[in-house]
Amino acid sequence: MNNSLLERGIDCYVQDYVAQNSAAQIAKDVLDAAGIGLKPVVDHITIRTGNIDRRVLEFVRLGYVYSETLEYRDWYAKVYRAPGFPALFVDQAYDDERGKTSIIPDWVNAFGDQTLHHIALLAEDIETAMGRLQRNGVTFAGSVLGEKGEVLRQIFSVPEQIRGIPFSVLELIERHAGYQGFSPPQADALMQSTVNHEPAGNLCRQSSC
Repeated sequence: MNNSLLERGIDCYVQDYVAQNSAAQIAKDVLDAAGIGLKPVVDHITIRTGNIDRRVLEFVRLGYVYSETLEYRDWYAKVYRAPGFPALFVDQAYDDERGKTSIIPDWVNAFGDQTLHHIALLAEDIETAMGRLQRNGVTFAGSVLGEKGEVLRQIFSVPEQIRGIPFSVLELIERHAGYQGFSPPQADALMQSTVNHEPAGNLCRQSSC
């Protein structure tokens, strides 16, 4: 496992994402002001693609290993993990009839699969984190998924727009009792929370990284 190369690659993806997502930039500014920075609180990163097994080879070669597959109504995801790095969540629509209603193919057609759809920031208390970010201009889509005290709670920001098309979101995630998984019903509901805002390579796509 090439930790140094993998770290540079993940950092590059995150920097590219932050440069294009104002909610993430606001969160980074808040964390930078506290002397913490963004990196220590990134829980997972997410890529949308048309072919998970092909897309993930870039990360597998550098040390990520398959962890689990999650299946939803019209899409599925595979989770990969590497010690000391954020979990990698890669999703795509089903290749059969089930995938025809998924929002993922339109997104991939518009933006490709060489950039992050979102990152998730780990919060001790999701409402407190939301309040601070809202005071700085971040708007969230829907309500928090998961009741207080549950092992997993999540919410997305309203999607950023590029060329008038919803592009990326910022996720806040709250975990308890050592839970590191992704609850299938919540993940599906999380994606659906932004449906009203959605249209029916190498370790970084930016040459400067």
